[in-house]
Amino acid sequence: MRRRTSKRTAEDMTSTAPPAAARPSGGGIRARGMLALAAAGALALGACSGSGGKKAEESAGAGSERMTVAMITHSGPGDTFWDIVQKGAQAAAGKGNVEFLYSADPDGGKQAQLVQAAIDKKVDGIIVTFAKPDALKDVVARATAAKIPVVSINSGADVSAGFGAIAHFGQDETIAGEAAGRELSRIGARRALCVIHEQGNVGLEDRCAGAKKTFGGRLENLFVQGTNMPQVKSSITAKLQADKDVDGILTLGAPFASTAVDSVKEAGGKAKVGTFDMNKDLVASLKAGTIEFAVDQQPYLQGYGAVDALWLMRHNGNTVGGGRPVLTGPAIVTRDTAGAIEKFAAQGTR
Repeated sequence: MRRRTSKRTAEDMTSTAPPAAARPSGGGIRARGMLALAAAGALALGACSGSGGKKAEESAGAGSERMTVAMITHSGPGDTFWDIVQKGAQAAAGKGNVEFLYSADPDGGKQAQLVQAAIDKKVDGIIVTFAKPDALKDVVARATAAKIPVVSINSGADVSAGFGAIAHFGQDETIAGEAAGRELSRIGARRALCVIHEQGNVGLEDRCAGAKKTFGGRLENLFVQGTNMPQVKSSITAKLQADKDVDGILTLGAPFASTAVDSVKEAGGKAKVGTFDMNKDLVASLKAGTIEFAVDQQPYLQGYGAVDALWLMRHNGNTVGGGRPVLTGPAIVTRDTAGAIEKFAAQGTR
């Protein structure tokens, strides 16, 4: 199930070749602002509904000045969520004559070094995650001082504008957590675990805190080492063996959901599993009923919207969001609704 994502250092950050333009998927989008963004992007790029493929990309980018955008996230290896974010970003880059660079490190200090490397390259725009905002504050200030516009995605909606970012694309993690808490109650759980796979990630902690607000039972945080899946499994299994009353598990990323299911089997328990985020394998698990629900923040939209926002600012002086986050979730996916997005998950965009 795990698929490795690229992890680059400041020294070897390189360009990724954008694929043919893809269309962002719909379905349960809470990001009302994205409709206006998509329409504005289509007008600005001179897109034509009767064209497609490479010709459409060349037409869209024709006459636009080449620009370079660097995305630096807190992703660890093996997290398929960030593959989907990159696909969205690459699709937007492919239609807009944008060179797209990607690098990542889950360590806040090292992530900041990668942002500094992008500044030193004199890129035209930076996309960043604020999972560990204190580590990024100073370097983002250096980016804005260098007149490089910054867009944040995924985490840090509450600090984004204060740090000088021109826009933020993502979900409100507390609200998303509240949605997950209600789902845990719906499936009948009374004693649940919230599995945090990266300590110090404020977004993950907000999800669990939100779930505690709305869950009708008792929810306990369980910290695991997300970059070591065997350790994740052993930690969940040990907890289930020690506490036979646990009847619900909430994981905060798709790769960890199937591991939690394996842990339940190994421990001989009956806990039901719900999760955040999506991928192809998770859709199959939802349809099979082995995973009860997923809270989808639509990562493709985050990557696509962020690149588009930087393109629109450079080429038309546009800003989006009005100083507030552009919401891409939460969208709840269950066994009953998984089939509607299955084809998009199969192509790696949901």
